[in-house]
Amino acid sequence: MATVPKLERSYPQHSPSLRELDDVELLRMGALAPLLGFEGEGGEVTLAVPIKLVEWAIDAGGLEIVDPEGVPLAVLSIEETYPITADLVGASGPIRPLPGTIRRAFSNLYVSPSQTRGALDAATLTVPVDAPLTNSDLADIRSRANGGPVLLVVLAGNGSPRELSPHGLIRATLAAARDLDNAKVVAIPVAARRVPTLDQDFRQHVVRSYAPGEDILWPLSLGEVSAAVSAVIEHDRPTGSDQGLVVFFTGLSGSGKSTISQAFRDTLLEQGVRTVSLLDGDLVRRNLSAGLTFSREDRETNIERIGWVAAEIARHGGLAICSPIAPFDRTRKIARHMAEEVGAVFVLVHLATPLAECERRDRKGLYAKARRGEIEQFTGISSPYEIPADAEVDIDTTGRSVDDVLTVVLDFLTEQGLLPRGIEHHVELTIGSPS
Repeated sequence: MATVPKLERSYPQHSPSLRELDDVELLRMGALAPLLGFEGEGGEVTLAVPIKLVEWAIDAGGLEIVDPEGVPLAVLSIEETYPITADLVGASGPIRPLPGTIRRAFSNLYVSPSQTRGALDAATLTVPVDAPLTNSDLADIRSRANGGPVLLVVLAGNGSPRELSPHGLIRATLAAARDLDNAKVVAIPVAARRVPTLDQDFRQHVVRSYAPGEDILWPLSLGEVSAAVSAVIEHDRPTGSDQGLVVFFTGLSGSGKSTISQAFRDTLLEQGVRTVSLLDGDLVRRNLSAGLTFSREDRETNIERIGWVAAEIARHGGLAICSPIAPFDRTRKIARHMAEEVGAVFVLVHLATPLAECERRDRKGLYAKARRGEIEQFTGISSPYEIPADAEVDIDTTGRSVDDVLTVVLDFLTEQGLLPRGIEHHVELTIGSPS
């Protein structure tokens, strides 16, 4: 059980993004020295905070930064703020580390620069690792180290590992280290920066803070890997029909999302080709998102919740079918990012059925109520639907049968190797009819 430190006074709490949490950890460990806190506008180490929370924190004399479990990690003394969006501002100033720790896999490998340098001599070869080390990489390391000690520094922060999850990359590096003499592995939470050139400079700065000496080798990570490393990759990032999959249907109310997604689920269950979970818009609203309103903020929260659950299903190799309206591009992209971050494939299916056709169907009478003003913030009438420009599949269901639309979706997934070929299906339902 995590120990929650007692503070001498009460501050408002804020749990930042995963990238920002990684930066907090680097600051706490001294890996960003001489930087002692969050930078101002234009900096690389920044923190976005809700405006109301910043006002409260300034009055209280500090902002307590906590992890997702609520464990206090640091107190930020806000010296400057700058606008980001209508609801968020950037907050800069020094942080005061607290004794709380972030719980994560391989926590024993996340050590400070001073601890690392103190355990190794200056002749150590430091090797930053952001992808599985190949046989060629290992040969280069042996040649460069010439029998001396080697420090493998795994860049395990948000968005930094290539091809693997952070814990997968650590496991792959530990497997590779067994083929080296006198190799030590540490992990550092270096989160990727938004601009590639700045990202490289940032990584180099952090790696130098860990390096016991001046000798640093950046591997190319090209070519074949050992059998041990390959086994880790296959377990962490399966491919084909073993890979996690999120099929995300979006479209106006009445476009056919529920009908198509349910027929899709039933077909897969009948064929027994994959484990399937359906996150239908109405079902989610009654269970996962009970209590949320239909304001824009709550609708976006609803989609983020669906995206998170879908990613968790896909993380373990399952197939999540989602069918909310999801009218806003920002939250659709968040759902995509969450899925891809766990190594899953995200397929956005836009049911591009025109408003007039959706309103003609109006099986639930919702459009009629919205036209009369009985439903506020109704997508397509009093609230916008942002047409996706990044959909993998785009279908107008007007005049098409369920079976016809389902064929389009299944054909795409089989062509991508995500489902086996030859899935049989025949659905009698028509779009817009009771299901």
